[in-house]
Amino acid sequence: MVLLMGAMIISVHAQQVSVISSLNNQKDSLSSVNGDSTGRWYAGDDIPKRKFNTRAFIIPAVFIGYGFAAVYDHGALKQLDLSTKDELQEDHPRFAAHVDDYLQLAPAAAVYALNLSGLKGKHNLFDASMLYLTSSAIMGLSTHLVKQGVGRMRPDFSGINSFPSGHTASAFMAAEFLHQEYKGVNPWISYAGYFVATTTGALRMYNNKHWFSDVVAGAGFGIASTKIAYLIYPYMKGVFNVKKRSGFSLMPFYQSGTTGLMLAGRL
Repeated sequence: MVLLMGAMIISVHAQQVSVISSLNNQKDSLSSVNGDSTGRWYAGDDIPKRKFNTRAFIIPAVFIGYGFAAVYDHGALKQLDLSTKDELQEDHPRFAAHVDDYLQLAPAAAVYALNLSGLKGKHNLFDASMLYLTSSAIMGLSTHLVKQGVGRMRPDFSGINSFPSGHTASAFMAAEFLHQEYKGVNPWISYAGYFVATTTGALRMYNNKHWFSDVVAGAGFGIASTKIAYLIYPYMKGVFNVKKRSGFSLMPFYQSGTTGLMLAGRL
């Protein structure tokens, strides 16, 4: 009888231990799950720092240099601007398509669409978003300052902020963003953005809003802005991850008929 009672006590104790162990395992598994199970919006991962590569900036520097040379030239470069404008306006005098206002954003939109469809780029969507915002800030500030400093008249005489082309800069900034994110995944996708950006620049000339040299310089500013952002962002992020990982995540949410983005984590 004593042996039977002892066996029952041991059995009950073993079951209790089993239940407690199971609950602990479930708790551990729940605590280890990130708010975004796919990791697309996770913000805590470090990004390797890049070394400055002069060759990467040769093309945008040439584009920007050409633009500045054309602004102050009174010879062949100025004549090229004038002849390009005359030829486009002669063939399409009333061209007024404004698709360039939206086309400039297409390469960046493609990054998000591809990620959300399952084809991941180089960075998660949190870091990609921060890289794009950093690129936009650099591009916006630099082109604004140059526009104000140069004060070039537009071909249609609608303003003195022609140089460089902001639409073209935005488009090539987004194209370089797409290239940086997907050049190691699919080269065809990564270079497609440049075709869209070139189309945007051409439409700006067809709409008689910019000279040829404005568009070339805009392409240089856009590409350079994204390249600079990819150089400095790892250092910017490192400032917040010196002692420990932030553990922040950016997640889409839907509640009571409202959709948006939620930033959650701990300091």
